[in-house]
Amino acid sequence: MEKEKDQKSEIKKPEDDKINKDQNKTSEKQDLKPEDRIKELEDKLARAYAEIENQRRRFEKEKDDAFDYGGFSLAKETLNLIDNLERSKFALENDEDLKNSKTLKKTVDHLDIIRKDMISILKKNNIEEIKSIDQKLDPNLHQAMLEIEDNSKEPGTVVQEIQKGFTMKDRLLRPSLVAVSKKVKEKDENLKENQKSEENQSKSNQN
Repeated sequence: MEKEKDQKSEIKKPEDDKINKDQNKTSEKQDLKPEDRIKELEDKLARAYAEIENQRRRFEKEKDDAFDYGGFSLAKETLNLIDNLERSKFALENDEDLKNSKTLKKTVDHLDIIRKDMISILKKNNIEEIKSIDQKLDPNLHQAMLEIEDNSKEPGTVVQEIQKGFTMKDRLLRPSLVAVSKKVKEKDENLKENQKSEENQSKSNQN
């Protein structure tokens, strides 16, 4: 029985280790010189100040972003209205029953006025159209949807705008969907030249 009691007394609990560690730390701190103790407190104070400063900067950035880009989602949705105006105008202009009618002209004119007003409102809120036609393809602003053979343009030049893109201040609201130029293949060029020469020969033979 006495041996069992001795063994139980020798078993240390985790709580005892923690208490001992805390006591050791306390004794170590007490052993520090006043100058070292002051330096330690200064380091802790500097770290705490740095953390507070970082939090303040994050808060300021979030506040500025909320002020500058709070209407980002609304602006993006508004672009759908402009797209619908464009589609309506295109459908009316290609309606065989309405072509060359005064009603069509008046309706299209009104749609153009509404679109201009909407673009003006967007500009007042720092939302700008992206320039695309004759511009070099910029992956940050343009999304190439197809390629069109055109030797008169440098490869990768925007030659057609499928859907207009917009920016909001320094952020991309949506990219422009575009078609870009590419060089005509040499085989196609040779084929065209051969066809031309054959046509010229046939004309000369007829003469």
